[in-house]
Amino acid sequence: MTRDPADIRNFLRLSDRMTTSGRLQEGDPERLAAIGVRHVINLAMPDHPEALPNDKAAMAGARLRYTHIPVPFDAPAEEHYRAFAAALDADEAPVHVHCIMNWRVSAFCYRWNRERGMDEPTARQHLEAIWSPETTDHPAAPAWAAFVRGDA
Repeated sequence: MTRDPADIRNFLRLSDRMTTSGRLQEGDPERLAAIGVRHVINLAMPDHPEALPNDKAAMAGARLRYTHIPVPFDAPAEEHYRAFAAALDADEAPVHVHCIMNWRVSAFCYRWNRERGMDEPTARQHLEAIWSPETTDHPAAPAWAAFVRGDA
């Protein structure tokens, strides 16, 4: 069995079905496919300097289904979350969710896991393995703390 690519920025396995990370680089889609991923969800903005160039073609080349939900880092919204939940609920395929740092993703996954019955301590542990929007000193942190609470 192929091991998880721990050298991908902030890579985290949440379950047998879901992995998350920060930015993907050239060759990473193939590496994800090799560990069983069948669907990639990207929450990063397409114009970010660290975004994977030609992301759609890279995913297609690795035979991965691809969903892009651009979430402005300073303005996560309920419509973004609804699109994310719909993409995850569409099938049971193994999925990898990424952005640039895994901050967006960890907040989205926290909410999704809580809404699907994961206990608070476990969901919080997954979130805080990457960051804590309530305690991070970043100008957008208050928006993310509200988002995690469901107040966005």
